[in-house]
Amino acid sequence: MSTVPHCPVCESTYTYEDRNLYVCPECAHEWSQDEVIDTADNAALVTDANGNVLEEGDTVSVIKDLKVKGSSLVVKVGTRVKNIRLVTGDHDIDCKIDGIGAMKLKSQFVKKV
Repeated sequence: MSTVPHCPVCESTYTYEDRNLYVCPECAHEWSQDEVIDTADNAALVTDANGNVLEEGDTVSVIKDLKVKGSSLVVKVGTRVKNIRLVTGDHDIDCKIDGIGAMKLKSQFVKKV
């Protein structure tokens, strides 16, 4: 069984090899095997609002007021969050904020301290 990667554009599982290229029949995107290696390395990188790479255990600062869903609480601008954990998904950061508790944040709303 071959291990052909999913399409990087539409995430289709029906991709196939054509000589030295991978082809997606659903969106017609074509890419080389070299690009697959590059995107796999970049997928693991999580960056803040300024483009700095975040790592496990970093301290970040919130750059805009964030309403806490299902609550009347607000995470204020400038709130420092220590010892972050990086996770996969829409919200990249798993953390604990003093006075609020455990939450998930999007990396686009924080900057590295």
